Amino acid sequence: MVCLLSALSFHKLGTQLPSAVWLALPFGASYPRIRDLPIRFCKFSRLTHALGVEEHHLSGGTVRVYSPAKTVVDCFKFRNQIGMDVAIEALGDCLRKRRATVTQLNEFAAACRVANVMRPYMEAMQ
Repeated sequence: MVCLLSALSFHKLGTQLPSAVWLALPFGASYPRIRDLPIRFCKFSRLTHALGVEEHHLSGGTVRVYSPAKTVVDCFKFRNQIGMDVAIEALGDCLRKRRATVTQLNEFAAACRVANVMRPYMEAMQ
């Protein structure tokens, strides 16, 4: 599943250009052995790995990407890896472009256990 910076880029949120493709794996899954491609992996619980998945049909096939709301919440969850500034920028851009509702963001934030982290930023942007 495409996640984090790659999903932000796919949904045209924020200004980040990922230098690698970010993919999500469930806990317990082994890392694929790919040597020639720049890929970053993140581990998600089985519950959060299945939340907010969208399938997009492109000319080369079907791509599974997290929804804009789930992507923004994941940015807060992995803020130590990608940076808090990226997460805040993604949240602001998502709300400004109306790619997700506050209700959707709150539901995903509660499921991913980052509601308390996101709350002050969401209140400031409303």
